[in-house]
Amino acid sequence: MGRDLSLLLPELILMITVTLMLIGEMVRFSRVVLAIGLAGLALATWQSYLLLGTDASVFGGTYRINYIAVWSKLILLPATALSLLLARGELAGRFREGSVYSLMVLVSLGALMLSGSGDVMLIVLGVVLTGLGSFALVAYPADDAATEASMKFLVYGSVAGAVMIYGVTFWYAGAGSTLFSALVTIGDKPLLAAAGLLALLVGLGYKAALVPFHFWAPDAYDGAPISVAAYMSVVTKLAAIFALAQVFTYLPIATGWQWAIAILAALSMTYGYLTALVQSNLVRLLAYSSIAQSGYFLLGLVAIGFSALALDSLIIFGAAYAAMNIGAFAIILVGGRDMDKFTGLGRRSSIVGVAMVVFLLSLAGIPPLFGFFGKALLFGAAIEAGFLWLVIIAILNSVLSLAVYLRVIVAMYMAEKEAKSEQKSTLATTIVWVLTLAITLLFGLITQVFTGASIF
Repeated sequence: MGRDLSLLLPELILMITVTLMLIGEMVRFSRVVLAIGLAGLALATWQSYLLLGTDASVFGGTYRINYIAVWSKLILLPATALSLLLARGELAGRFREGSVYSLMVLVSLGALMLSGSGDVMLIVLGVVLTGLGSFALVAYPADDAATEASMKFLVYGSVAGAVMIYGVTFWYAGAGSTLFSALVTIGDKPLLAAAGLLALLVGLGYKAALVPFHFWAPDAYDGAPISVAAYMSVVTKLAAIFALAQVFTYLPIATGWQWAIAILAALSMTYGYLTALVQSNLVRLLAYSSIAQSGYFLLGLVAIGFSALALDSLIIFGAAYAAMNIGAFAIILVGGRDMDKFTGLGRRSSIVGVAMVVFLLSLAGIPPLFGFFGKALLFGAAIEAGFLWLVIIAILNSVLSLAVYLRVIVAMYMAEKEAKSEQKSTLATTIVWVLTLAITLLFGLITQVFTGASIF
């Protein structure tokens, strides 16, 4: 038991942090709640760093501390800290501000459960915990748009979760256990394996906003505070992707999961960018962009078991995506939600404009930015796994993504009329976009140095 608890220190620290934050919120000490959250996340991140190189499981194999789980912590915990700062910049002084901070950290605890799950029941628990907190976060503004979005999110999430819970029981019937490690025996039961796989893709596909389980995402992102949209687009999405990676490490190829994932990848990338192309609301544009980016993550998933690059590509692109997506939402918080508000932003504030250009080009996969190297690794992994056709679709969609993101860049620099921003840049917001800008630029160069030879 002592060994198990020592391996669970990041999760235990996060659980204690949430408890202290809730106590602070009861007495309305929002700044104290924020400070506790940031301190707890920093300590949990340090403890996660100390676990690098560990490959173990706890509580009978139901929870794993392995390469995927540890690196997911090192991405999700800092991303949560950045989201807390972004929320401070947006919601400072508002009623029950501390509740948002507390819910974000609570949802992150569920995200860690997903990314480290070694058992079907841990996935169910993670989906429920992340879902309940996310529903409340979307509803925080308490206006008509937020309430409607939260209700849609709740209904869709409840149905998807119920389908998943029902469907994965077929895996238990076929394998005789809820552990992922027992799935190696289910290859000779194709119907049970397919039923469980379909249910899992419904539950985690909704969480990752994959087509066709994405319908909640644009409304939820648009109805929620911008900081909450940034948080959900990164933390809960990556947690679902990492949970799928844990499952596919054990699921037999004979179940056909590779082709199911490849089809979802092609649909998500294409639909996401085609729909983003006609958006004038920048939050909705990034919502559909986020759907497309989910498709890129699947290129790494289809290569699990076939390419040594598979897990590395998921981790590197996950870190890149977290930085550039949170950074882009931070600039939207400064400039405004609508394209009209971005008119002339690059000329009014040159540094902010350059930062947004960097984030958008990184999302498109332009070298030498961090996003490019993450995508290059994903492409390499998928090619090694024999999915060249999928990589071609991904490259074509990268070209399409330029049309999506250049619309925003053109509005910032080339428009004739300048609009005045309704937003103000606070210190917390500035810290977020400066940090994410540095990560997007510097880590792109660092990744080039250490992985350039293996990519090219």
